[in-house]
Amino acid sequence: MPMRKLKITELRRLTPEQYQASAKTPLVVVLDHVRSLNNVGSVFRTADAFRVEAVYLCGITATPPNPEIHKTALGAEETVEWRYYKDTLAAVRELKQKGYVLCTAEQAEGSISLDQLTLNRGTKYALLLGHEVKGVQQSVIDECDCCIEIPQFGTKHSLNVSVAGGILIREFFRQLTG
Repeated sequence: MPMRKLKITELRRLTPEQYQASAKTPLVVVLDHVRSLNNVGSVFRTADAFRVEAVYLCGITATPPNPEIHKTALGAEETVEWRYYKDTLAAVRELKQKGYVLCTAEQAEGSISLDQLTLNRGTKYALLLGHEVKGVQQSVIDECDCCIEIPQFGTKHSLNVSVAGGILIREFFRQLTG
């Protein structure tokens, strides 16, 4: 059977107002010193797609409004709630105080392979994504409840932060709302 590409008007997407009123995935994404504006925009766009509760932008991570973020976010920076924190530890400690389970995307001793991750519905989570070269700061990892590692089978030891974020956000969405 031939497939016809859908027109944008056939996609039945939410309006910004409907999005704001919709139930959110109990997940906050924390960007720890992410330097690329394209990566920030891409995380916003993925956060919108999976109705993430909020994105926390920390340290050197740029904030909206910004034309470079907008170029990849395509307006998601206007629908997804966000906050800026000068210090990532302050954001993490606030989330912990509010009852979030803190998970970081990092290769570390004792990390959990993504294919072994089990999340609990009814629990609020924060997912930390780090700097493109240095990753998540060790002082931030020290505050986290777990590290999640995405299995990889090639020659490279890491993924682009927005790609890793997309894989992980989708899995959190699947387990927490599916």
